[in-house]
Amino acid sequence: MDFLSEYSMFLAKFSSVVILLLIAIGVIIILASRNKHDAEKLEVKNLNEKFETMSMLLNSQTLSKKQLKKFLKEKKQKYKEKDKTGSEDKKVFVLDFKGDIKASAVSSLREEISALLTIATDKDEVVVLIESGGGIVHGYGLGASQLRRIRDRGIKLTAAVDKVAASGGYMMACVANQIIAAPFAILGSVGVLAQIPNFNRLLKRMDIDYEQITAGEYKRTLTLFGENTDADREKFKQELEETHKLFKDFVKENREEVDIDKIATGEHWYGKQAIELKLVDQLITSDDYLAEAVKESQVYQISFEQKRNWQERLFSFGANLLDKLQHH
Repeated sequence: MDFLSEYSMFLAKFSSVVILLLIAIGVIIILASRNKHDAEKLEVKNLNEKFETMSMLLNSQTLSKKQLKKFLKEKKQKYKEKDKTGSEDKKVFVLDFKGDIKASAVSSLREEISALLTIATDKDEVVVLIESGGGIVHGYGLGASQLRRIRDRGIKLTAAVDKVAASGGYMMACVANQIIAAPFAILGSVGVLAQIPNFNRLLKRMDIDYEQITAGEYKRTLTLFGENTDADREKFKQELEETHKLFKDFVKENREEVDIDKIATGEHWYGKQAIELKLVDQLITSDDYLAEAVKESQVYQISFEQKRNWQERLFSFGANLLDKLQHH
């Protein structure tokens, strides 16, 4: 009887452990499934609340009790007056674009713009914080087209550059109604660059044959492993010149005030120089611009998070590393 009793107790304990394990596994599966659905999400932050919280914290620590009481009373009165008028605040939507060579962030940018266009009106404003040294033409061309959607709806668009908006980055910035920049931000680089190594002589020394078959005279010009000719180089250069012309025309179309022949040399300039060349409209950091905006508007920062697989993260890391090496 003792044996049966102990055995029954063992079975009960074992069953409890198994049930707990099954529940734990079930929870993990549910969470994993939920995370799969939440791989893409839109986040909205009210920057007015952020600034208000910082102000309240600093005032609570630096003002005397009497001063703090007066400060809070004035705040309360201000809110009451605002409620009485019933006026609707202008909305300012803030987007953050950090570009790599591939312009990977455009995929999130298009979602953010699609979201804000569902509620934004011509009384509102969009501020896009651009940080990019440029990259592939069609990637940044799409980014510029996404920003153009905002202007086409009659909504004011401001491009803010604190560090760098060069080449493709400037292609996107020039779409805006106005460009603001920090005094030492880098802008311009309205040019086109292509570079490619060639291993043909190395392959010949190693007695390795390389075959490349094409249909169409210009299906391939310069190549990594084949023998490049002067005709190949000339055709490749012609294609670059055509791309450069499209780039210049695009900048001129969006910023008529610039002397396109003067700024389309591939050079870049700091903010203080760029304002003289009319590449930017105002020298001010994005922090100061938004700090002023919260006084008169409701400011919202919008970000669309799109989870990337390890291959995309690895490519992005390599692209950013290459970008940094090229600009240092």
